[in-house]
Amino acid sequence: MKQGFLIDMDGVLYRGSSTIPGADGFVRGLRENGVPFLLLTNNSRWNELEVSMRLQRLGIPVEPQHVYTSAMATAEFLAKQKPNGTAFVLGEGGLVSSLHSHGYAIVEQSPDYVVVGEGRTLTLEMVEKAIDFILDGSKLIATNLDPPPQIKGWTKPGTGAIVAMLESATGRKAFSVGKPSPVMMRAARKALNLQTAETVIIGDTMETDILGGAQMGYYTVLVLTGSSRRENLDNYAFRPDLIVDSVASLSPPLLFRDGER
Repeated sequence: MKQGFLIDMDGVLYRGSSTIPGADGFVRGLRENGVPFLLLTNNSRWNELEVSMRLQRLGIPVEPQHVYTSAMATAEFLAKQKPNGTAFVLGEGGLVSSLHSHGYAIVEQSPDYVVVGEGRTLTLEMVEKAIDFILDGSKLIATNLDPPPQIKGWTKPGTGAIVAMLESATGRKAFSVGKPSPVMMRAARKALNLQTAETVIIGDTMETDILGGAQMGYYTVLVLTGSSRRENLDNYAFRPDLIVDSVASLSPPLLFRDGER
């Protein structure tokens, strides 16, 4: 049976500036065996070239075509919803370039959408403009709703926090495109030309990767090198199909069976 992989990055292939042992060999094995795969990230700040170069510096052998970001998913979604539309962006280069490449103009007046992603250029003036645009009819779109890690010294509030502020100020709910949204999960599968039964998602977070995969009917693999812990799995109403210590435990070519754990 044909099989392809959607693979989270942070917590699966690396943590911080360190490669998780065996991650480079796992990705190299996928490439050598001709197994289709995409590396998924909810971070919209960087484009696919920048992400691939960062991974290459960590020793993980990938090219830009192996990367799929929430910025890419958001731009593709909006281009289908309203071709050649306009957007006011709270975010940075990766999101802006993706929107541009899908025919969107970035504007400062009467946008079709207010689009929120990662970035460090946010100002109170930008927030005030976004609130006015939304109240005037612009639709609120989030690249993701990821919360910050709530760690002292962490300087980025997280997209989820910015979106929550805009929702509270306007009374309008955002539509989120990134994981675990079916929008990004389905688009990534289609990019690999896979069927649902052929798709495996590997992640370290129950609330995003595993939840999204379970909702889509993909085979889900939880690695224990990231945020989710085995002792906390009973807190969830869903479970991964397979739990492994790390991707080093997986050797391509791989075939997973229904019910395997």
